[in-house]
Amino acid sequence: MASSAGLALCGRALVVRGGSRLLATTTASSDDDGSLFTYDCSTAEKKSQENKGEDGQPVEKGSDTILASTFSKSGSYFALTDDSKRLILFRTKPWQCLSVRTVVRRCTALTFTASEEKVLVADKSGDVYSFSVLEPNECGKLELGHLSMLLDVAVSPDDRYVLTADRDEKIRVSWALAPHHIESFCLGHTEFVSRIFLVPDHPELLLSSSGDCTLRLWEYRRGQELHCCHLTSLQEPEGPQSDKRFAASRITYWSRDSCVALLCDCVPVVYIFQLEAPRRQLVYKQQLSFQHRVWDIAFEESQGLWVLQDCREAPLVLCRPVDGQWQDCRGKDPGKRAFPILYRRLLG
Repeated sequence: MASSAGLALCGRALVVRGGSRLLATTTASSDDDGSLFTYDCSTAEKKSQENKGEDGQPVEKGSDTILASTFSKSGSYFALTDDSKRLILFRTKPWQCLSVRTVVRRCTALTFTASEEKVLVADKSGDVYSFSVLEPNECGKLELGHLSMLLDVAVSPDDRYVLTADRDEKIRVSWALAPHHIESFCLGHTEFVSRIFLVPDHPELLLSSSGDCTLRLWEYRRGQELHCCHLTSLQEPEGPQSDKRFAASRITYWSRDSCVALLCDCVPVVYIFQLEAPRRQLVYKQQLSFQHRVWDIAFEESQGLWVLQDCREAPLVLCRPVDGQWQDCRGKDPGKRAFPILYRRLLG
């Protein structure tokens, strides 16, 4: 599977991407029931301006590889950006491509506003653009900028704040209606901030991870750090070596048990934490180790933690808590599908 493989879940809607391909299904579907939607960015609309730089000169054509993707809050919309500098918007009920729009630069992250009226796209030059969902062919609008590359972007549940994370160790909290006005900075990381995540049922709390090998909890409006977990101190005998530097590629959350799962680049484990909101702290619980490279993770509220791994026979694995410990449930629940068709379809 391509190195850009990723996973997205909203309710029971499931999207797996790899290279330029996207495959959408549901966790309730079987491999052979025909309920699959596929899309290939290499066949998407190509506009002449995407091959022109800011000075009007031709630039190298992109590879069509999907760089980032996400569902809207309700799951009614899905958006992705690719290496050919396109933003592609879908309606999901039923699946339909609504528009293909050009972005100024290759994007690193994107998110929908809570109202689902806009998509915010962060790019490698440090800018955030907004694109209308209601008018799917409108051009983007520049909202704010950083001096360094943005690695993640998030929006508060009330749409009042835009949160941005960059390569210069900063998390910035800006007013959505007046992005030049900065509410706060969350300062404390000593390396690039790779991921930020707003806790759904505690909207005042923010999780962040960084190249400094920490997971931090913040009250973001005040820029106050509440708790810091040093991941290198959590190593188990079979875990990563202490001299390795790594950062989170995914933070995901299970509201049912206030559970936080953290996937890090180049580390074949998923870290599991408990968020104790009243005490404003994270409690480390365990590591889930895998034999194959893990590409992405996502919680499904009704079932557990889905793990996308580089394994042709079982690309998707469902993990559940058993007697307080998270486990791969395939051996205990033979009815669960391994979704091998996902691997075959993504490989083409």
